[in-house]
Amino acid sequence: MEKQSMTERSGRSGILIFAGTTEGRLLTEFLDRNGIPAHVCVATEYGGELLEETSGAHAESCHILHTGRLDLPEMEELIRREHISTAIDATHPYAAAVSENIRAAVDAVSSVRYIRLLRSSSDAEEKSGLYFPSVEDAVEYLKGTNGRILAVTGSKELQKYTELPDYQERLYVRVLSTAESVEKAVNIGLSGAHLIAMQGPFSVEANVALLHQTHAEFLVTKESGAAGGFPEKVRAAQITGVKLIVIGRPLKNETGLSLRDVKALLAEQMRISPKRDICLAGIGMGNPGTMTEEVRERILKSDLLIGAERMLEAAKNLREQCARTFSQTEGAFAEAPDTLREYVPEKICDFLLNHLEYEHVTVLLSGDPGFYSGAKKLSAALSRRFPETEVTVMPGISSAVYLGARTGISWDDAHLCSIHGRSENLVGAVRTHRKVFTLVGKQDSFRELCGNLIACGLGGVKMTAGANLSYPDEHIFIGDPEKLMREDTGDLLCLFIQNAHPTLYVSPGIPDTAFIRILGNTAMSAVPMTKSEVRAVAISKLRLSKNSVVWDVGAGTGSVSVECALLSSEGQVFAIEKREEAVALIEENRNKFACANLNIVPGSAPEALRDLPAPTHVFIGGSSGNMKEILEIALRKNQHVRVVIDVIALESVNASMAALKELPFGEADVAEITAAKSKKVGPYHMMMGQNPVYIISADGQG
Repeated sequence: MEKQSMTERSGRSGILIFAGTTEGRLLTEFLDRNGIPAHVCVATEYGGELLEETSGAHAESCHILHTGRLDLPEMEELIRREHISTAIDATHPYAAAVSENIRAAVDAVSSVRYIRLLRSSSDAEEKSGLYFPSVEDAVEYLKGTNGRILAVTGSKELQKYTELPDYQERLYVRVLSTAESVEKAVNIGLSGAHLIAMQGPFSVEANVALLHQTHAEFLVTKESGAAGGFPEKVRAAQITGVKLIVIGRPLKNETGLSLRDVKALLAEQMRISPKRDICLAGIGMGNPGTMTEEVRERILKSDLLIGAERMLEAAKNLREQCARTFSQTEGAFAEAPDTLREYVPEKICDFLLNHLEYEHVTVLLSGDPGFYSGAKKLSAALSRRFPETEVTVMPGISSAVYLGARTGISWDDAHLCSIHGRSENLVGAVRTHRKVFTLVGKQDSFRELCGNLIACGLGGVKMTAGANLSYPDEHIFIGDPEKLMREDTGDLLCLFIQNAHPTLYVSPGIPDTAFIRILGNTAMSAVPMTKSEVRAVAISKLRLSKNSVVWDVGAGTGSVSVECALLSSEGQVFAIEKREEAVALIEENRNKFACANLNIVPGSAPEALRDLPAPTHVFIGGSSGNMKEILEIALRKNQHVRVVIDVIALESVNASMAALKELPFGEADVAEITAAKSKKVGPYHMMMGQNPVYIISADGQG
């Protein structure tokens, strides 16, 4: 009988699939999804119904179904009539006679390509039963035993069990839920509790329940591979203590291609771009127990898993755990997924472009994809390279959530950051927040952080570090930086840092007296410092952002550098200073105000500026007569740089204005600031005037 799906044109690709197995059905679905027509042969009406039930879900389903067993002449006639160029044998490994006929039919027709899609056999470690070459040999062995037998070898083999003298009492069979299968069982005298008609594959629990229900002491099965539920049968026999009897494959040395290999071959042959879905999945801490159910199911349904080694190991552990407890999730693949150890977006895209056989791709990401992960860059790269492919994201449990739960620390009021593979002013964040959570990564980075906190006067903060979270060697360390930097924490680290006395103000104009101006017992009054009132106006003219890159040329005591570093907490500040005593003062003030993002550059401008990163803002408090050269270098690095110049002498005002006019800057803004500070004289306060200061600001115009 022949059934046509869609239009007559659907069968004109020259592809013929002998199906009837899970692999044959999945291959047909693959071709249907990608609009490739094919002829598909199944032996029974039931097999055809299963195939149409799944493939028919696709609106573009375009295969022609042939139902009924074909002998050799009929196969040969079909190949000739439909101008078949590629015949794919996806029949059951135990259907040796059918495979021989298919090979013979192909050999009889010239220029037809034969492909054997062969289900992989089970791993050696799963072969824990007694192996026999045939059902007849197994029955011969069972004649010398006592106890009930559950046979799941199929209805075709049932007649062979009648050689057992007491088979009607000992034998229980599980067959397909078709009239033909049930009739064969009834014909040899099996019915009632001795006959179970069900559609597989079955979970471990289902197999265990049936073995308990039948009180079986022997389980007879074929080595049907993962797609046929063989691992679940092995596990059920181990759990119940039932002796496993395995019928080996009839063609022991038969070779063929996997389902994935056949997909790849056809994709290249037909030049198709498969309709695939890509998922970026957060796996939590790495232990399968910390994965969401959604992510667990996605991993089990994937045909390709991508990620760093630790992520792939977590997925492997999940699959092994599931194999011990339950069967494949509904819709899971017949084959275990391939893996790609990679995390660079462009390399992942290149691989997918060259491997069209993968349809359900999952990229495994640590923790949650939205929390300091590579998901953002990878998603953009995938969308750019595969615009027709849907990229979805599945959340995971982040380390902040996990460590907070394990330690009772709330994370909703924490400042979240990371120094794992990235640069960040973490010390500055600790100084200005009561609670900080950060990813750390390597133990060396953790110890360096502890040292920086101590050097910046933050040695009294409380640190709660989590190492190898969710793994058997998970450990929580609690203490101050000095204590924890001596611990052997390992590399997989994250932590909460709690500061009971943070610096909460953010406005410019730190009091002059707050800055260190003495080294040892020596006052450094000769080192200039921009006074707080002038400093506040000058910094407001800079118009800084959180991530600005600032040059402070002629930094003096570092007062402007410190204020810029505090305001641009996510940026970088470079204090350029030529005098040694001034450099030492800047270092003292950097540590006092915990400005880890303040970089000290000893040397004279413009020479000291040449290797610095491009500035977004430049403050010039002293140029040593090199104003124009300093401005030229800043413009070369950033043609839109914002510049603020702080001068006192009128000659310096003229030189600055001349340089700004000669170079491509916009109209300069000039402000004169005259401040007076009170000084106590006896019982009175007298106002003492300071030198007038000119603040000149301008923007580069490219």
